[in-house]
Amino acid sequence: MSPRTVTTAFRLVAVAEAITWVGLLAGMFVKWVLQTSEVGVQVFGPIHGGVFVAYVLVALVAARVLRWSLPTTLLALAASVPPLATVWFERRATRTGALPAREALAA
Repeated sequence: MSPRTVTTAFRLVAVAEAITWVGLLAGMFVKWVLQTSEVGVQVFGPIHGGVFVAYVLVALVAARVLRWSLPTTLLALAASVPPLATVWFERRATRTGALPAREALAA
């Protein structure tokens, strides 16, 4: 896999993981706080689970292809747990050079 492909996939999956987290959190709010419906959890639970697994796999591929250090790899994996942390990690990795900037990929 090329660094460009891996970088693009990582960015897409990182954002998707964060979006599905928001959907799952909204579903849990409706289920447990409003106590009106379980549909949000039933829909977003499996979707988030699948995207979570995809994020972990893409992070491991990115770590190998982009030659991330062990601390960077572990931080990427840890970012999959707290809500929206995958987007934070993607921005941090871009800022620190662990993930090539979009401009660098275009050249």
